[in-house]
Amino acid sequence: MDPLSQAALGASLSQSFAKDKSKQFSALVIGALAGMAPDLDMFIRSEHDPLLFLEFHRQFTHSLIFIPFGALLCSLLFYPFIKSKLSFAQVYLFSLLGYATHGLLDACTSYGTQLFWPFSNERVAWGTVSIVDPMFTLPIIILVALAVYKKNVTYARTGFIYAVLFLSLGLVQKHRAEQAVYLLAEERGHHIERSQIKPGFGNRHVWKLMYEYDGRYYVDAVRLLWHVDYIKGSSIQKLNVQSDFPWLPEGSQQAKDIERFRWFSDDFLAISPRDKNLIIDARYSYLPNRIGAMWGIEIKKEYIDLGMLDKHVGYMMNNGMDEKTRRRFWEMLF
Repeated sequence: MDPLSQAALGASLSQSFAKDKSKQFSALVIGALAGMAPDLDMFIRSEHDPLLFLEFHRQFTHSLIFIPFGALLCSLLFYPFIKSKLSFAQVYLFSLLGYATHGLLDACTSYGTQLFWPFSNERVAWGTVSIVDPMFTLPIIILVALAVYKKNVTYARTGFIYAVLFLSLGLVQKHRAEQAVYLLAEERGHHIERSQIKPGFGNRHVWKLMYEYDGRYYVDAVRLLWHVDYIKGSSIQKLNVQSDFPWLPEGSQQAKDIERFRWFSDDFLAISPRDKNLIIDARYSYLPNRIGAMWGIEIKKEYIDLGMLDKHVGYMMNNGMDEKTRRRFWEMLF
């Protein structure tokens, strides 16, 4: 989730345990900062290996077993600034509560979070909420602010309960979306081999439907309000390294990087329609019924021609919508 959502949820839980009215603001600040702290793993990067940050983001800092240690680090950082108001035990409690919300909230998205590291590198992705959703974040922010202003813990507790209910009700919409994708595939005479269902950006009534059949990925969208309305999309050939890059040696670093990216992308890889040297994560696109490269890795044949087998792939990220895409997105929503 976005940092603001993480801060709001962390604050709501830490404030819920601030029985002393005068501690509400301190609990808010500590819970919010601790709630965002796990994302400091984004700074684990390498100029020579562009995929390193993909391997470490949402890894050990987000795992369940690391929560008490992460909270301790936060407490050691926060305590000198607030020791006149709170004991170390209180700072640790608020840090623990805020930190504990982060990994679980991230797991509610479709990106994937290694909750069980180091025992498993499985990327848990329940896919019940978008990485940004104003309907989730704004009510919690209002309620934690009211808890401080009114010096009433009930508002913070209401905010946390709202968050849990909102995330839980996402399972209902996801179930509807799963039914929709199977009906769509049946209508086409396809047998779904694998599928991924996730909410569109910033909302929970337009969902992305993606499934694999006979070596291709099929991507569509569905609008789930009172009725089920399909928004038909497109399909793309699944990546086959041997046929798509026959000149790439198996032992080269670029070949190894493809497998690293395959793990990150849950093996939903394809060649970009616009660039035959770009392997994209087909799960993500700005329009839920389209296949578009939000990020991908670039395979460079010149490295092989020059005998530079130890060179890493390039990494590409598309950071924004153009006006046409933005207009079409709003049409889908409304």
